[in-house]
Amino acid sequence: MRTPISNSWQRCRSLGLSPDQSDLPFEEDFDTDARIIRAAVPVLDRLQYSFAGSQMNICVADARGTVLLRRFGEPSLARSLPAIQRVPGFVFSEQVAGTNGIGLALAERQLIRVYGAEHFAERSQGSACRALPVRDPLSGRIEGVLCFGYPRSFDHPALATVIRKAARAIERRLLSHSSARERALLRAYLDTEAEAVVGRHHTMGLDELALGQHPRDHALLMEKATELISCAQRAAVRVPLSDGRCITLLSRPMTSATGVQGLAIEAVLPGPAPPDPLITPRQTEELPGSPAEPAASRDVLPSGSVAVGAPGQVAVGNKGVTVVGAGDTRPSSTRPSRGLLLVGEPEVGRYALAARRRLELLSEASTRIGTTLDVRRTAQELAETAVTRLADYVTIDLPEAALRGEESSDPHGDLRRTVVHGIRDDCPFHPVGKQVDYGPATPQLRCLTSGEAVLEPDLSVAAGWLAHDPEHSEELLAHVRSLVAAPLVARGVVLGVAAFYRGQHSAPFGDDDRSLAQELATRAALSIDNARRYTRERAMVLALQRSLLPQGLPDQDAVEVAHRYLPAESDVGGDWYDVIPLSGTRVGLMVGDVVGHGMLSAATMGRLRTAARSFAELDFSPDEVLTHLDNLVGRLDREDPAADEADIIGATCLYAIYDPTTQQCTMARAGHPPPALVRPDGTVSFPELPAGPPLGLGGLPFEAVELDLPEGSQLVLYTDGLIEDRYRDVDGVLDQLREALAHPERTPEETCQVVLNTVAPAHPGDDIALLVARTHALDTDRIASWDLQADPALVGEVRACAVRQLADWGLGEAAFAAELILSELVTNAIRHGSGPVHVRLLHGRTLICEVSDASNTAPHLRRAASTDEGGRGLFLVAQLAQSWGTRYLPQGKVIWAECGLDGI
Repeated sequence: MRTPISNSWQRCRSLGLSPDQSDLPFEEDFDTDARIIRAAVPVLDRLQYSFAGSQMNICVADARGTVLLRRFGEPSLARSLPAIQRVPGFVFSEQVAGTNGIGLALAERQLIRVYGAEHFAERSQGSACRALPVRDPLSGRIEGVLCFGYPRSFDHPALATVIRKAARAIERRLLSHSSARERALLRAYLDTEAEAVVGRHHTMGLDELALGQHPRDHALLMEKATELISCAQRAAVRVPLSDGRCITLLSRPMTSATGVQGLAIEAVLPGPAPPDPLITPRQTEELPGSPAEPAASRDVLPSGSVAVGAPGQVAVGNKGVTVVGAGDTRPSSTRPSRGLLLVGEPEVGRYALAARRRLELLSEASTRIGTTLDVRRTAQELAETAVTRLADYVTIDLPEAALRGEESSDPHGDLRRTVVHGIRDDCPFHPVGKQVDYGPATPQLRCLTSGEAVLEPDLSVAAGWLAHDPEHSEELLAHVRSLVAAPLVARGVVLGVAAFYRGQHSAPFGDDDRSLAQELATRAALSIDNARRYTRERAMVLALQRSLLPQGLPDQDAVEVAHRYLPAESDVGGDWYDVIPLSGTRVGLMVGDVVGHGMLSAATMGRLRTAARSFAELDFSPDEVLTHLDNLVGRLDREDPAADEADIIGATCLYAIYDPTTQQCTMARAGHPPPALVRPDGTVSFPELPAGPPLGLGGLPFEAVELDLPEGSQLVLYTDGLIEDRYRDVDGVLDQLREALAHPERTPEETCQVVLNTVAPAHPGDDIALLVARTHALDTDRIASWDLQADPALVGEVRACAVRQLADWGLGEAAFAAELILSELVTNAIRHGSGPVHVRLLHGRTLICEVSDASNTAPHLRRAASTDEGGRGLFLVAQLAQSWGTRYLPQGKVIWAECGLDGI
């Protein structure tokens, strides 16, 4: 669930709301002539016409969530809906209605989308909606919410653009509207009271007012004064000071002797201790704010509007300025004092609005651009941020090398279209993936050469742009009219170019837009460069990781194996797997996971995997292998003088040995998740193995467990990245894994793919190593064994039996070497070991000769001197066999030798 939705549901639950509630508060006396209503009516009428015939439900609510207006794409829809969805006056704030479009937009203060079951109320879960706060353009205060409601099947990403444009249209009308009732009230009041009151004002310099201003107070006053000048009209605003007093700022139109028109901002300070004011009923019935409204919440009223305050406040109209008092009976010492604060021209208003929009866009860019460390996604975020706040269309071109994380050797000529984003999809820009070549006179190449953004306010007369590709330029001119090309440069590296376009129905770009585009491109370039560097480093670590993993599967007949390695999205970890052929046709299966991510984890993984394979090839049992690895990890920690507690090396491991001659599997684990066992009948289980501590902790022994695995069983080994995820329950994931594995007819390759498709997280936060092995059994007719007493006279009998068995297997050509090997190994066992002696021949991919006895003394190969009478037997075995060795059993040892059958 998305974070805003989850947070809203939690707030609703904490408020004691119920999803099946149906009653909402209803406000019968809302102001039908509110500013937001007057500004929104024409916009909603146009929206209703645009969505005619659809099931769109369009509404406007005030800043408290009370619906003030409703429109329907299909008028008949209103008759089929309950009153709560068609009658204005119902309150949809989150506190009473739960998670919904209007309430969540007010809570999140941004464009939101609530889809289906994300609604808290069950009655709304068949619908979807998008809602966007509507703000006062000067103050930035939320005046209301515009909301689109529709069936879930009607949802489309383009609705986000439509609702943004509609909200901006309402905000523009808010800027130009004023209250006719307020003007009429103030004009009537001034007509009767102005002459009597104006003469009682006491005016002085601002410094003489002795405000004792804190520096923050002065900065606040200057900010509000600038906003008043931007209104280009008579207006007033109350500003609370840090000492608890309130000062009122007035704007007065004025004309200099040279004819320059501007405004003077005066500060009005009430007397030191004014008595409780009185206002006549005629004065209060049309006030825009109630007496309980905080002073700080009153704001500048634009375009000829007025502000009427409580007694002691200033009311400003077209005929003059007056102070409302308690009948003006106060002595002159308590009358308000006035002083000049600032003088400016109305043109400042346009710059103030532009500056606010610029700050809002840059603030949004700081949170929206660079949310991932993916080069393409970061470039896409730049385009999405700029459309439609700055441009109608954005294209971004990056070198192919930058997409791979490298620095391009020719960033000016190796550009590929990476992003195309705009208000419409039919604009004929070059498609994503196409290589783009810019001529020297094009704005794109000029900006790359100069390092500064290039502005082309009118593309129809931009010779360099037109001449580069006349046919394509002519097609684009039907859609765009203005261009700003900004270079993407970070830390001295040229990363590409971003082109911002405005359509035929938008105002052309200006110099301020060029500066804003440059700022956006600079910020985005840093994020793109971070993503590029991360991509390069991740590619290096991933290459190291993959080079340290097995490059292929060894030849063996014990199991049919498939494997997968899936790196984490954020960073590469230290997961590994291995398949190790062992003596006696056995096979070792291993998975492990080094704690942490990055280059150190990958390098440590390589060291551990090499060591683990070496220990395994020495024919150690699984618990002994883990013990040696545990000692190794502890030694690596102690040998690193720069490591602190946060850099301690840790790892988990699971090691299993399967013997196809007995169909038994011995396994042990060190802090690793247990394997999954799939029986031939489809039963899936997770064997209970002693967990053992993770590698590196030391102190505790590891314990091995033996399991019987019928032929055709599947043993599934994996690392914790497959099942552990912060957003998923482990037990639920294990149930998914059990369901995915309950198909014994699948091959190991198919099983691997199904597990990754159905069980692995969509965006893994940790590496995943997966190893699936289907067991085979060595046919009994390929196994021959003999037991004999420790009598040298029996050696010849064993040799004869072995030769006959090899003839039966059709391996007569190997009889000579096998006969000599068996003769030497049996003789050694009788002379230097202890009985009884067991001899076994295994006919698999190779011919294996095994001789076991009850002694733990192992033979050692040595070079015999020319004068020695013995000591050449093992040397002869080593020359005749591909490999030989010793493995220990609980009741003795086995000496084995392996002969190749390639030439037979």
